[in-house]
Amino acid sequence: MWAELVEAGLEPKEARFYLAALNMDSATIAQLAEASRISRTNAYDIVKRLAQRGLVSLIEGGSHRDDPKAGGRPRTIVRAADPQRLLDEWSQRRRVLESVVPQLRAFHAKAGTAPRVRYLEGASGIRTALLETLDWPSPLRGVLSMRDLLSVPGVEAMQEYIAGRRERQLWLHVLRSPEKDLPGGWPTSYDDYRRARYVPAEYLFTMSMIIGDTSAAMISSQRENFALVVESLEYVEMHRNLFEVLWAVAAQDPPARAPELP
Repeated sequence: MWAELVEAGLEPKEARFYLAALNMDSATIAQLAEASRISRTNAYDIVKRLAQRGLVSLIEGGSHRDDPKAGGRPRTIVRAADPQRLLDEWSQRRRVLESVVPQLRAFHAKAGTAPRVRYLEGASGIRTALLETLDWPSPLRGVLSMRDLLSVPGVEAMQEYIAGRRERQLWLHVLRSPEKDLPGGWPTSYDDYRRARYVPAEYLFTMSMIIGDTSAAMISSQRENFALVVESLEYVEMHRNLFEVLWAVAAQDPPARAPELP
């Protein structure tokens, strides 16, 4: 159920907190923080966001008979709203989008259509192209050769990239080939905002590609040592469609055993 709430638009910690609130009917923020394994500091921020969305209500001056720390003193009690609120919220957003998208498309049609191509050379160019995708909208679609990326731009840059996506809550749908993966790898992780699938072993990706909404970044291995960023609606649409075809037939589980490090 937690995963489905994340798919519906809640952050992982918000989903755990909301489920705890549903299960406990009414409780203090401290109790819900403990039940959902979230720090109290984060719990106070989360309950404010959920209350703003109408998913929980706060009752000031209440008390809870099961809270031994309350000592009879008034406490803020949290009660979960009917989950129907999630559907109502989605319907409201849909109505807004149906109104604004035609206007946005009109602006888009007026924009220039000439593609832009940038060639970035060496490890620094590859790192620049990779980190630039952190500013693209979610979700990103990627075909990643992890062994090559850990060589260039390197482990530190990849750790920075993963942390950057996590901070921005930027989802990555990623395809990988077993031969270019590592033991343990980077499987699907809601905490890391990553969904991973694996192509058959006979298909080998030596380059990496990250696809956004209007741009795509191509990253070579260390042998050719370059990155290419293409800004083109037609180019991106073609590669996004090709990605979705591969995604539909790729395996959701990693191979039983990845090849050992050389």
